[in-house]
Amino acid sequence: MTENRASNEDSSLAPTRKSLNFYHNANQLRFDPWHRLERYASRLSERHARQGDITGLKRAVHEALSILETIEYYTAFPSKDDFQHFWKLFERVEYQPLARMISRLVRALSSHSYRRRMIQLTRNLDRDDAEEDRDLLETAAEREVSALRPYFEVLFVDDISDEDIRSLRVGLREMRRAEDKFIYEVVVVPTFEDALIAVLFNYNIQACVIRYGFPLRSKNQLEILQRYLVGIDETEAKDQTDIDRGPLLGSTIAELRPELDLYLVTDVAVEDLAGKVTQKFRRIFYRQEDYLELHLSILRGIGTRYQTPFFTALREFSRQPTGVFHAMPISRGKSVTKSHWIQDMAQFYGINIFLAETSATSGGLDSLLQPHGPIKRAQELAARAFGAQRTYFVTNGTSTANKIVVQALVRPGDIVLVDRDCHKSHHYGMVLSGAYVSYLDSYPLEQYSMYGAVPLEAIKRALLSYKQAGQLDRVKVLLLTNCTFDGIVYNVERVMEECLAIKPDLVFLWDEAWFAFASCVPTYRRRTAMTAARHLHERYRSAAYREQYEAFRESLEARGLSHEQTWLDTRLLPDPDKVRIRVYATHSTHKSLTSLRQGSMIHVYDQAFRHKVAEPFDEAFMTHTSTSPNYQILASLDLGRRQVELEGFELVQKQIELAMALRERVASNPVLSRHFRFLLAKDMIPSEFRPSGIDAYYSPETGWSNYNLEEAWATDDFVVDPTRLTLDIGRTGIDGDTFKNKYLMDKYGIQINKTSRNTVLFMTNIGTTRSSVAYLLGVLVKIAAELEQNLEDIGPVERRLHDRRVHSLTEDLPPLPDFSRFHEAFSPGSDRQTPEGDIRKAYFMAYDEDQCEYLRIDDGSIDEEMATGREVVASSFIIPYPPGFPILVPGQVISREILAFMRALDVKEIHGYQPELGLRVFTDQALKETNAASGE
Repeated sequence: MTENRASNEDSSLAPTRKSLNFYHNANQLRFDPWHRLERYASRLSERHARQGDITGLKRAVHEALSILETIEYYTAFPSKDDFQHFWKLFERVEYQPLARMISRLVRALSSHSYRRRMIQLTRNLDRDDAEEDRDLLETAAEREVSALRPYFEVLFVDDISDEDIRSLRVGLREMRRAEDKFIYEVVVVPTFEDALIAVLFNYNIQACVIRYGFPLRSKNQLEILQRYLVGIDETEAKDQTDIDRGPLLGSTIAELRPELDLYLVTDVAVEDLAGKVTQKFRRIFYRQEDYLELHLSILRGIGTRYQTPFFTALREFSRQPTGVFHAMPISRGKSVTKSHWIQDMAQFYGINIFLAETSATSGGLDSLLQPHGPIKRAQELAARAFGAQRTYFVTNGTSTANKIVVQALVRPGDIVLVDRDCHKSHHYGMVLSGAYVSYLDSYPLEQYSMYGAVPLEAIKRALLSYKQAGQLDRVKVLLLTNCTFDGIVYNVERVMEECLAIKPDLVFLWDEAWFAFASCVPTYRRRTAMTAARHLHERYRSAAYREQYEAFRESLEARGLSHEQTWLDTRLLPDPDKVRIRVYATHSTHKSLTSLRQGSMIHVYDQAFRHKVAEPFDEAFMTHTSTSPNYQILASLDLGRRQVELEGFELVQKQIELAMALRERVASNPVLSRHFRFLLAKDMIPSEFRPSGIDAYYSPETGWSNYNLEEAWATDDFVVDPTRLTLDIGRTGIDGDTFKNKYLMDKYGIQINKTSRNTVLFMTNIGTTRSSVAYLLGVLVKIAAELEQNLEDIGPVERRLHDRRVHSLTEDLPPLPDFSRFHEAFSPGSDRQTPEGDIRKAYFMAYDEDQCEYLRIDDGSIDEEMATGREVVASSFIIPYPPGFPILVPGQVISREILAFMRALDVKEIHGYQPELGLRVFTDQALKETNAASGE
């Protein structure tokens, strides 16, 4: 009876194909079944030795092996031969060696030792555990060699036999040389679809060799693997013969993972083919005449991405003996090593950081201000990695990067359309450049005291209003944040396309400070500025688009070309003869990729850059860049780019997986879900901006749906970045600031940097681990348990106070104010017909104390002034934190809605506001005099 009950329990532990839906993707799934299989096999071996009932365990092992064999089909380790051996041992009832072999494999996967040396899973399976452990131990020398020889895998697409696959592996292994800088193994798949699954599932793949003649369809129908094909258009592949699919597969893989090195092996004349496909393929081989040449080409391709020109130059410089006779005592560490009082500095940082300290003026290294050597080459490699035409390194943050771009693109009096909720550096950039600002309002999320993003209709309406006023030529730049701090991501390509239909030479500045990682994975990449710019550029040069545009133009004319509502309600297309692609993006590399603090990049895709922007850009770069840039930051940007190209796909995939797991655990845990919930797409994006109709990417009933995710990211006006997890804490009765400081930080040491009145924002990144996610979940469980205990212990009066706090945080929320308007003294628009403001004029006018006064908002004095009909005008930026966006800018008329919002705020910080004095505003007399002077 006991054995039967155990058998049923064992059977229930087996992974079912339906349960796989609760994993976000196959990579997230991969390791859990291996660990379960290890336990099953061990218990099977033990129970079989005791002659117990093994029915349930056999079923569990068989199911786990079947699923894993399907998944591991796309990896080099374990191999197909390894699985054949698993099945032989299982069928022969040799459970003890089977358990040993599986245990050895799991340890190799967990420790990544398979990346450092060949693991012989089938060797000496009769040895005891101690001997087996010693065999898996690595020596220090082996670890050093593995660090110098990184491991990767090469995908071969060819419909060949198992024997031919073995011959291929052996042939390439025989080409290895001691001086090779890298080591690789081979994965072989037989079809077009299998190749796509492999490159999206197996992040170890760094190169792909496409051979001639392979079918389209995969025989693998495991749903979690089929998800990788969602959103990929196979129409063209269906229409081609098996022989002709190679170049198309190369183009498809280049879109999905552009960092991969592609090689084509063909049996047609390579001379005829080379001119057509060399843009996608590094090299074309004729019937793979030579293994050595292929081997060397593969290693050379990886070496190109592995190089870090500036980091390498800096490291070599640090090894040179020099005499320091310039103005840097810390150079070579002399001022530290000679010291009797700051020796702990060297102990903490190590000597290399000082050996690498130097100045551009000392020679030996490149200059950031006028790069011509390793910095220039490093920036070129970064441009390639992020899909830009050119890239610039910035060592003092994206705040400076934003100011550089704005100053390079606009002159005093030019009009810039600006997302009012953007980072403060943009507002200050407008002050410095003298641009006239026309603010755009994002849609409000009043229930969570945050803003979303600017609707496309609002942007089009603003452009059309300037067109109607005859001022469209003065509008130079559209500046938007993608993605926002809270994770709202624009449909970048559509926004630019429709705006270019109204103003074909409009320049776009996308602040992607929090979105640098997005270029690493295909779903995110399509919504980045550089990828969208490239797609539009290629599209507008095609004959197919020209036909599409002509049909659109005729349709629009028939409906009334000049009617504004027609333009607002129609998906617009720009004239291919007039349109120019002019796009800039700024990245805080240090925020989401590997870089030292303040490491940022500017990416450019601008058809007019050389003849319109190059000179002012250089001047702006000189203006804002230090003549003593930090070389360690530059080196970290160089290394961060290497990581993006060689493992960015892997790291970002894991980042997304952990975020998805965190969402799923909170939604499915009954204790956590009573107090907390992560906001869904429908919570953060109104339905009118979600034409897909998709409310969420995960359901507790059905699991994850890549179909939902892909469809939403392909079609919706806005999507939510899954790695941004906004936790609704309103039901706890604790405000966001208190929850952050008292609970998360002070009590448990969990750091976050954004809250609203009733939410806290968690973000996963490429450094997040499963352990850190488990820790956070444990902390939330403890907080939830503490809350429940407190509620059980409180009396009726305290309960009413708690309910009142909950009501305040969930129902009684202040409405978010829109931008009011600029006072007419700072409105340079023609006859005040357009809404732009001279923020620079107001900013510097406030330097004169005689022009300003203070009005209190807590004693009603400001209300009394407004009751007389006076327009009260802000003289400075007022920025509550959180949420961190300016609710007032210099020259803005203060509305009653803004005052109501300020009074309802319960945050400790309001930058630019001194409660003891009040709001700093312009005097009425100063405004009258300024207005009179403007009228003259």
